[in-house]
Amino acid sequence: MNYFGLTETEAFKKLCAYYKGKPSLKELLTPEAVRKYVAPAGRNLSFSYAGKGITPQLVQLCQSLADEQECIAKYRSLLAGGIANKGENRAVLHHLCRGTADLPVSEKTADNAAFYESQKEQFFAFADKVRSGAIKSSTGKVFDTLVQIGIGGSGLGPKALYKGLLGYCRAENIAPILKAEFISNIDPDEPASVLSRINPETTLFILVTKSGTTLETLTNYTFAEEYIQKKCPAVSLSKQTVAVTAAGSPLDDGKQFLAVFHIDDFVGGRFSSTSACAGVLVSAAFGKDIFGQFLSGAHYSDILALNEKVEENAALMDALLEVIDVNIRHIPVEAVIPYSAPLADFTAHLQQLYMESNGKPAPYATCPVLFTAVGTDCQHSFFQQLHQGKVEMPMEFIGFRHSQAGADIQYKGSSSQAKLNANLAAQITAFADGRSNADINKCFPGNRATSLLYGDRLTPENLGSLFAHFENKVMFQGFLWNINSYDQEGVKLGKELAASALDMQADNPILDSYYSLF
Repeated sequence: MNYFGLTETEAFKKLCAYYKGKPSLKELLTPEAVRKYVAPAGRNLSFSYAGKGITPQLVQLCQSLADEQECIAKYRSLLAGGIANKGENRAVLHHLCRGTADLPVSEKTADNAAFYESQKEQFFAFADKVRSGAIKSSTGKVFDTLVQIGIGGSGLGPKALYKGLLGYCRAENIAPILKAEFISNIDPDEPASVLSRINPETTLFILVTKSGTTLETLTNYTFAEEYIQKKCPAVSLSKQTVAVTAAGSPLDDGKQFLAVFHIDDFVGGRFSSTSACAGVLVSAAFGKDIFGQFLSGAHYSDILALNEKVEENAALMDALLEVIDVNIRHIPVEAVIPYSAPLADFTAHLQQLYMESNGKPAPYATCPVLFTAVGTDCQHSFFQQLHQGKVEMPMEFIGFRHSQAGADIQYKGSSSQAKLNANLAAQITAFADGRSNADINKCFPGNRATSLLYGDRLTPENLGSLFAHFENKVMFQGFLWNINSYDQEGVKLGKELAASALDMQADNPILDSYYSLF
């Protein structure tokens, strides 16, 4: 397999030449284009990319770049257990957590797939017992609350998943629904706030750290121990805690906790939402069937991402068009805007997924800085800059025909959901078409690129497809940029300096000066 830098490829050079004379978006965005340039992103999720200004020649050039960088071959190699994380000499196997059917996995990874399946069955069985009341708290109470303690991918993805499904489960009368809280920040105000809202006698704690040594996570767990010991000494926290960790870690002790579920080094934190990292919490909160539907949606999108035709491969086309924005159009920012309130926490997960994965050193720009917020709120915050500011920011919208909860009202001739979707369609149109006016304050330049992921409703399956779509988009971009999307060296320096400051061994006058302020 070949590993070229993006700018070394012949296809990239041809794309650069093409963009020097490319027609404007205003010319290219037609009703016919909107109907034509759509790719499936899930069973009931589609990716519309006409708002990027597409021509048959551009599609052909994108195909050439994907082929030259061997994107599908590298994806197949990753699925078969090839070393995709070269910095740490590891395979990357999070796809196997959601299923292997119709994927080109290999005998080499059969044991890994079986391991993930066995852990899933174990936490499914555990969740059933929690939900039925067969497993009770240390004081004999039925659990009604979950607190997940973990940072980074052990917190952001699971929180996005829980918040993204809560309204659906309420609308579908799933019972029981367990309340979930999340502690990730080492700031003591966060655990203090969360713990003040719970009843320790009815709360199950989920402690998530792959290494079993994550300082922030263990500090927060100790905070919880001390808090509960003072407030409710009858509670034995360890008997109300399950650990999600790697086999052999300091927390891998079934006698210390109520239960232990395993993850491994082949599933990176920000790619771990389809593993036990989120599966224990979601299965206990909503039931194993809901988490199973989420896995099914993710798996289906993984299969779609194998399509060699870029115009039919949503994740790959999304990746290619963003690479063009960054490296040919030289735009260093992007916005992902869901017009769906349950996806508010999904946006924070996306920021980690994008920038921790692909904010890597290279001879050229890689990951764009990602702005995220929920529409229509952000129309009244930073959209002013996006419409009339000097710097263009490409936009990726997410929207659904129907609300998740199914609750709505009619006001002035239309429903709330109709108003929401009218706003979404209006924003895409306004960014593309703009508006001329002699008054500069009322002039909108237009020609600003957008794309759209859309479906009928935010269901567990569609949420799984959204998670997988963006994970696969990030993967393909890593292949295109020839960088390692699966390590995170950039987070280590700050941690090392913080440890030095705490140990009073920094030998760094700047660090000492700042730390002395506190």
